[in-house]
Amino acid sequence: MIEEELVITGPWGQLSASEVPAPHDGRMHLVTLPPGLTTVSYTATVAGRAVVPAADALALSEYRRPSRYATSDTFGGYAQSEFGDVADDELLPAVSAWVGTRLAYVPGSSGPTDGASETLLSGAGVCRDYAHLVITLLRALGVPARLVAVYAPGCDPMDFHAVVEAYVIDGWYVVDATALAPRSSLVRIATGRDATDTAFMSTARGNALLTYCAVSAVADDGLPDDDLYRPVRLT
Repeated sequence: MIEEELVITGPWGQLSASEVPAPHDGRMHLVTLPPGLTTVSYTATVAGRAVVPAADALALSEYRRPSRYATSDTFGGYAQSEFGDVADDELLPAVSAWVGTRLAYVPGSSGPTDGASETLLSGAGVCRDYAHLVITLLRALGVPARLVAVYAPGCDPMDFHAVVEAYVIDGWYVVDATALAPRSSLVRIATGRDATDTAFMSTARGNALLTYCAVSAVADDGLPDDDLYRPVRLT
């Protein structure tokens, strides 16, 4: 991280937020908002590559289990019928490609409570829906998988983006079934079991209405090519 700035402005001036550490070197910012319009602005410049800690046995076990949006315990038979004959070193790109061809990227086609089952039945969704289905199928096959919220230079339409990390053989590797942005240009925001752990905003008490959101992520050196069958680590 070279520099960053978070500015929260309420109806009567700037507000302060408490920073709380989150898993996988993530952060949460907690703030109490007064009634009225509040704007949040965050800017950052990053360079280099972060070091991803080695996975321990607890993390690998946790990311094999079903979760709120990735009900892998209901997908076992289906996943085996589709991918039971795929070799371990080919499983990650195979599942990602399968999801990418089965789903249509349609903004507004899914709701905040939709999980992998609803996505598979509807055949459409956005990045988080693609990611949840990939995670669910991989976990159903015994592969640890987790969701990563990222900034994605080149993503079109530009927004917060969701991809998948899976632990295969010797480490965590990233796939993006939407293929909307090159994986080696992604910047990690948050990591967790599914969107429950990685939502960019949540309300603990009271009501809040999001009226506008704009995201911009740019790579100064241009965008790299992305061979979807080449293993890539997200750092």
